[in-house]
Amino acid sequence: MAAVHPIREHRRVLTAALVGTAVEYYDFFIYGTAAALVLGPLFFPSESNAAQTLLAFMSFGLAFVARPVGAMVFGHFGDRVGRKATLVVSLLMMGLMTMLIGLLPPYAAIGWTATLLLCLLRFGQGLGLGGEWSGAALLAAENAPPGWRARFVSIMQMGSPIGFLLANGVFMVLGLALTDGQFLDWGWRIPFLASAVLVVLGLWVRLNIGETPEFSAAVRKEAPHRVPLVYVLKHHWGAVLAGGAGVMATFATFYLATVYALSYATSEMGYPRDSFLAIQLVATLFYAGAMLVAGYWSDKTSPDRVIAFGAIATGVIGLTLGIGMQHGMAISALMLCALMFALGFANGPLGAWMSHLFPVSVRYSGTSIAFNTGGVIGGAVTPVAAQLMTAAGFASWTGMILAAAGLCTFVGVRFSTRYED
Repeated sequence: MAAVHPIREHRRVLTAALVGTAVEYYDFFIYGTAAALVLGPLFFPSESNAAQTLLAFMSFGLAFVARPVGAMVFGHFGDRVGRKATLVVSLLMMGLMTMLIGLLPPYAAIGWTATLLLCLLRFGQGLGLGGEWSGAALLAAENAPPGWRARFVSIMQMGSPIGFLLANGVFMVLGLALTDGQFLDWGWRIPFLASAVLVVLGLWVRLNIGETPEFSAAVRKEAPHRVPLVYVLKHHWGAVLAGGAGVMATFATFYLATVYALSYATSEMGYPRDSFLAIQLVATLFYAGAMLVAGYWSDKTSPDRVIAFGAIATGVIGLTLGIGMQHGMAISALMLCALMFALGFANGPLGAWMSHLFPVSVRYSGTSIAFNTGGVIGGAVTPVAAQLMTAAGFASWTGMILAAAGLCTFVGVRFSTRYED
């Protein structure tokens, strides 16, 4: 009898990891797109459009502050209870927060209460996503046969570009179908409310899988640690630092090339919103393709080598981002496609690399706290810093942020140590 192809043999698990991740990232990304387009004037009164956008980006960054908290909570239960149950709860939390945002009245209706509720719900989104990425990455990695770990994780990672494509695609369709007044009045709510359908789909898929073999074997071998995070910080703090540095390029690149770039292009440069959204959708296809290539390359060589290559490429290409954005939409399109292609190599093998930094018994906690702590700087600080630089007249220098992030990632992966069980 012919052997079953590994991807076909594990298609249910891979589907659960991919679909659930796509749903959660869709929920997360629609906030970023809305922050760049409408949340400023709706929820943050101010004397200038630039200040409104900055406040909206700061609310966007709240989720990254919440993510390490979510990482600690979900990492704890992921290492003690299991990967499956934890992923179901994180998906439910994310979906609920997203739908409630779609029901919020604006500042004009209830004043600062609207702003406070928006920030609280955004914080809740961050809590949910704090447990998502690591759990989904481990679901794929710990089910992978020998020699397939990076490819399995890269398939899970496709949930990120799929979620972004869905998020920006919905906003682009609404922009074409509605007037600016309709979009600002009620159209922006549709992507948030539509999350309910996607969450139900994600839950159905995830409830029909079992626990990972590696976690089950670890539990049979020894009882889970009482507080996995304490054990990680005491015995594997170096791996946490390396992992946090290793994700810098991923977070900084993605959110500068999506949220910040969309805001800068449509407000400062005056590029048409729908046209620039289309450019970002095309660039995301380059990102997705590179991740699949990176997964194959990582299994043939090593994940840290591929991530290091992506980090260098990100830094080099990123240096010209600010200048390129000022030379028309064609140059902007080329810059974003190249940058997102480099991102695929920095991001695609992350789950495979990070899963080797920690023992199975504390792997959920270790990868979660490293990934999400790095995200506080890479994903929350960088868009705000770029917006401040732009407001101060230094938009051409925003690429320096990506160069610094690329250097951090390169150092993180090159000086990390693989844990041997």
